[in-house]
Amino acid sequence: MKRTVAVVTLGCARNEVDSEELAGRLAADGWTLVDDVESAEVALVNTCGFIESAKKDSVDALLEANSLKGHGTTRAVVAVGCMAERYGNELAEALPEADAILGFDDYKDISARLQSIVAGESHKAHVPRDRRALLPIAPVDRADAREEEEFSRKRLGVAPWAPLKIASGCDRRCSFCAIPYFRGSFISRKPTELIKEARWLAENGVTEMFLVSENTTSYGKDLGDLQLMEKILPEIAALPGVERVRLSYLQPAEMRPTLLQAMIATDKTAPYFDLSFQHTSPTVLRRMRRFGDSEKFLHLINQIRVLSPEAGIRSNFIVGFPGETQEDFDDLANFITQAKLDAVGVFGYSDEDNTEALDLSDKVDADVIAQRVETLSSLADEMVSLRAQARIGENVRVLIEDEELQEGRAAHQGPEVDGTTSFIGTNFTVGQYVDAVVIDSMGADLVAKPL
Repeated sequence: MKRTVAVVTLGCARNEVDSEELAGRLAADGWTLVDDVESAEVALVNTCGFIESAKKDSVDALLEANSLKGHGTTRAVVAVGCMAERYGNELAEALPEADAILGFDDYKDISARLQSIVAGESHKAHVPRDRRALLPIAPVDRADAREEEEFSRKRLGVAPWAPLKIASGCDRRCSFCAIPYFRGSFISRKPTELIKEARWLAENGVTEMFLVSENTTSYGKDLGDLQLMEKILPEIAALPGVERVRLSYLQPAEMRPTLLQAMIATDKTAPYFDLSFQHTSPTVLRRMRRFGDSEKFLHLINQIRVLSPEAGIRSNFIVGFPGETQEDFDDLANFITQAKLDAVGVFGYSDEDNTEALDLSDKVDADVIAQRVETLSSLADEMVSLRAQARIGENVRVLIEDEELQEGRAAHQGPEVDGTTSFIGTNFTVGQYVDAVVIDSMGADLVAKPL
């Protein structure tokens, strides 16, 4: 008897990959994937546990799914993903509405886990642990611990782009981030695995590969080759059906000249730089256990634009980190004014469990954080808008993603977060690439005319 399951995904592109891998395993074992939670026996909610707002969204999704039980098909609500892994038994106690809280170690046997839950068997949630302790400290010593897995993935959408996970975990120790705690140490996937999955994605309608990880600039270090990305990038770009390759989450402190050159010189690679600056004040950055300052970051941006004037550059910033003074904030605001970024994310600092920053002194008042977030967000919107205006007259290649709205993304626009490019009076289809010239802008969004 076939079971039905709906996978609900929250959070980042890495979670999207995890959801499709879970879907692949379930489909291979006879489960029927459905889009509508109301039509599913099991609601499998892939949660996000990065920041407080994401956790709230995850809890809301679980509660919403639970409300369907007893009124139709839905029989069980199961939490997986980062929040489930991060809090385990604590989440199970706080949220009895969820029938089970599964950790990453349950993924290999996800079908058996769900079958037992539907059958009414209880599942004891795991006790969270620091997953960094599961692997050797030295990256090159992790090869023997790396498990070979049979490729398993099922697309849950029909978009012409898809994330391709190149690694998992992180070796950095940013004081505000708990990802290394619950995701573990950095582990690169082998090039053969990536090529195989990229080829499969291309055969299943994907023309834009979005390479994702917690730290893409570290790819290959545990495989003994820190320039492995420079070598594999042309291979992925050359696969039949691939029209665009995009890299995500680049650490500014790890950006090397060879990678910069490869991203710009490799055919079909988008000149798109997702640089995780987080702040610009050297004092704040040191407390964050990060490196750099506004001068170094502006120098990197200038290097990129000398090589590729039309390159897209985005970043995220944390406002109100413990110890942040008005002078620190002003330094950040001045950087935003000078950098002329294409997309900016602004987040107010919040305490996170299992982070060093949780115990830092000199916490910034919540009202001050809120005010600084509002101020910087307004400034960022203004500067992003000016950057978009400067692109009027620029030639772009747009991947159509919405047939009704006649909109898509140019090379400098990342999926879902960086603005769109739209057309007026055209009839393009989803998946089509259109060469065009920018004729207008609205905030970060562009309006273009086909060439």
